[in-house]
Amino acid sequence: MPLKPVNNINMYYEVLGHGEPLLFIHGLGSSTRDWENQIDFFSKNYQVILVDVRGHGQTDKPPGSYSISMFANDIAGLLDQLELPSVHVVGISMGGMIAFQLAVDRPNLLKSLIVVNSKPEFLLRTLGDKVKAWQRFTILRLLGMRTVGRVISKRLFIKPEQENLRADFVARWAENDPKAYMNSMKAIIGWSVQDQLDRIECPALVLTSDEDYSPVSDKQAIVDRLKHAELVVIEEAHHALPVEKPEAFNQALKAFLANLFQQ
Repeated sequence: MPLKPVNNINMYYEVLGHGEPLLFIHGLGSSTRDWENQIDFFSKNYQVILVDVRGHGQTDKPPGSYSISMFANDIAGLLDQLELPSVHVVGISMGGMIAFQLAVDRPNLLKSLIVVNSKPEFLLRTLGDKVKAWQRFTILRLLGMRTVGRVISKRLFIKPEQENLRADFVARWAENDPKAYMNSMKAIIGWSVQDQLDRIECPALVLTSDEDYSPVSDKQAIVDRLKHAELVVIEEAHHALPVEKPEAFNQALKAFLANLFQQ
């Protein structure tokens, strides 16, 4: 089992293929397995690095509070141990938040930034936002991880023919440690690097679904704040883009990376 001691925890990671280093960071409640549809495609031409974030997957799940800065510091520590001075970083949802934080805290580590259905802050601005967060915490406390997984799966994979995707999602979600998941949720709420976006110098791709939780206009606003960024929208897709539309996702990411090497 590939583990590295980083910041007093053991971090699970995988390295596959050769070439330019391409790091994938999963979302809340997920793991390296979220990138199954990307591994074979990208490891043919890139050195693919996968990692389980603190509190997730096969990485340690210590007690205590977590933060997005802590997650980013863990990732940076792992890259230092792997002797990777800089990488292309792909992050979905919470993984995109970690990628944003890395771009602010350790800009030297990023060759490029790819954020997928993510944003540079998570603030509960409205009563509706607060109610949704309260609902998820309440369902978790009263009914457990599997029920949370069932609720979320119906928002991610809405089509009847996606039953297998829903079943796989629920089974994996149920494996989460409830306390670690709770700590990770709390790490997201109130986090922001919105005011620091102008510090990000590397090329960036904001990749989103047309039916993500937040509208495309929000993603365009992010692109407008970044110095070297572009927006790509995948049609008829929801939040779990790399799982729901792997071919479209892979081609969009491939095109972005290929364009970087032509410049």
